[in-house]
Amino acid sequence: MKTYYKILFVIGLLFEAIGQILLSRGNEFVYALKPIDFAHWSLLLGVVLLIPQVGNFPRSMATYLGVPTILIGITCIIGMCVLDFIWWSQPNQEIRNEFAGHLYNVKAIWNPFIAVGPNFLNVGLFLLALNYIKTTKTGVILIVLATLTVFFGSFIPSRLIYVYLITAIGYGLIFFNNKTTNEY
Repeated sequence: MKTYYKILFVIGLLFEAIGQILLSRGNEFVYALKPIDFAHWSLLLGVVLLIPQVGNFPRSMATYLGVPTILIGITCIIGMCVLDFIWWSQPNQEIRNEFAGHLYNVKAIWNPFIAVGPNFLNVGLFLLALNYIKTTKTGVILIVLATLTVFFGSFIPSRLIYVYLITAIGYGLIFFNNKTTNEY
């Protein structure tokens, strides 16, 4: 069962990348998606697929810090997706702009679900990867680079596509490395 959770985890990260690919096409593209907002459904499904593995990381300080952090990030991305579903459902751009302006002024919603909160996911992914520094350095280094890209790579167009693809590869290397596969 634990291998199944690891597979779901990596698939979840790939769904995050797919969602970011769709979002990179621009707001008009996303608003035109029918019958549903496939971009944000992909993000939502991606974070939900991470949950089963979250409780199966080895007991360590990195896990004790990483699990609450990643759960905050998952919660914030779920909240962000709900808000984005509301944006997507509006009949025209004027109403979308009005809704965005209203949310921007309500910092108790804007900050955790749009501005700051989703970054907790990447920090949690980074912290949990530290559990494997002794067994799979390459995978951990990829996740470190992806996390640094989140915070310092704003000059990279559509950087979150690369962040989630690199993170998925990093966790794939970690989870399916012979040293760690039999360990947990």
